[in-house]
Amino acid sequence: MSRQKSATGRTFKRWVLRPITGAAVWPLYWFLRLLPLDPASWLGGAVAHTIGPWLSVGRRAADNLRRCFPEKDEAEITEILAEVWDNLGRVAGEYAHLDEFDVSGNDPRVELVGLEHLEAVRDDGKPGIFFSAHLANWEILSLGATAHGLPLTRIYREMNSPLAEKLLRRGVSPVAGDLVPKGRVGAMALNRAMKADGHIALMVDQKLNEGIELPFFGRPAMTAPALASFALKYRCPVVPTRVERLGGARFRATIYPPMELPDSGDREADTRVLMTQVNQIVEDWVRERPGQWFWLHRRWRD
Repeated sequence: MSRQKSATGRTFKRWVLRPITGAAVWPLYWFLRLLPLDPASWLGGAVAHTIGPWLSVGRRAADNLRRCFPEKDEAEITEILAEVWDNLGRVAGEYAHLDEFDVSGNDPRVELVGLEHLEAVRDDGKPGIFFSAHLANWEILSLGATAHGLPLTRIYREMNSPLAEKLLRRGVSPVAGDLVPKGRVGAMALNRAMKADGHIALMVDQKLNEGIELPFFGRPAMTAPALASFALKYRCPVVPTRVERLGGARFRATIYPPMELPDSGDREADTRVLMTQVNQIVEDWVRERPGQWFWLHRRWRD
């Protein structure tokens, strides 16, 4: 009976729920598109701030925050969660307006710091790796690379609904470079880009079921070693990049100097050292602005 129920549930999701969800997001997208950028951002934040606390994933986010910040009381946790929902809603509202962001450094809406590091990696004739995390509106970083003539090969999680997938690709169409689904196809695309002295962008904070177990906020977290594998193979620049929301739909995008790569001769040990450093960088960013990180996913197995 349980197998039959499970099969029925999968069929319902595939043929009913996903098509309905995919069809529903299109009118919402065009409604937000009709609004100016700032009202769309505000409305997205207001809706998520109102609805989010009632969703089950909100309890997961609160639990994650309590474990990572045991020194904070419940009032502080609640305040951070309110900012989390506001930020995620704003990201959704801004998604319909990605083509309106000017990340060339000439628009006061987006402050650009460390452009010289991006230009140096762009022009050095070698492959390069940029990494970031789901902070603020993370798409700002890719838009910045595009504005400065640096196409990026990016990995993403393919949407379950074909209609939602089509909308996702439409939204990120202003970004130059290839967008490839994670898995074997994505790994092959990344390798081709590196072999051709291209540049790749990786989000290194997602929940994984495989990889290597490394500390993140003092707790073991499965961490993808792909960044280290490519970096140590090609001995190329690894550039930390992050976005901060400064208020409303205003941002600071920071490109940091390339990291120093370990070179002990032991590839496995060097991989662990490099990815531990990457996790620590992301943790420091999140600690600085905890309300702007995506706390809703299962980053830790426990």
